[in-house]
Amino acid sequence: MKFRRQAHRDQGVNLTPLIDVVFLLLIFFMVSTTFTRQTELVVNLPEADAAPSETQAKSIDVLITADGNYSLNGIALVNTQIKTLMAGLKELSAGRTDIPLTITADANVRHQAVVTAMDAAGRLGFGNLSIITQAPEDAR
Repeated sequence: MKFRRQAHRDQGVNLTPLIDVVFLLLIFFMVSTTFTRQTELVVNLPEADAAPSETQAKSIDVLITADGNYSLNGIALVNTQIKTLMAGLKELSAGRTDIPLTITADANVRHQAVVTAMDAAGRLGFGNLSIITQAPEDAR
């Protein structure tokens, strides 16, 4: 008796579902991608004939600690009176009110100490005033 041999099938992994998934992912990423067109402006900038000036305006940093004490550019003041603060600002600025003034206050300081520093700067005529703050925790 003669038995027929079954045809030998190739044992292997069927790649058709894998190829289908790859093409679906490719289509998904092509559809969900946004293309932005970036344009460039060609600008001819002027050139300076002179060297940059060495007399850059220095800045004055007013630091207010948690207990309300002031320091100007790292030098602590003897008391918290507005007259002392104004005298220190006058001395550091040498009468120039166009110098940038930066106020950095501790988060736990009383608001009156910050208002006093702003008032002293305003009385002396400082117009370039900025207050340093910290970004909230949830915005980081």
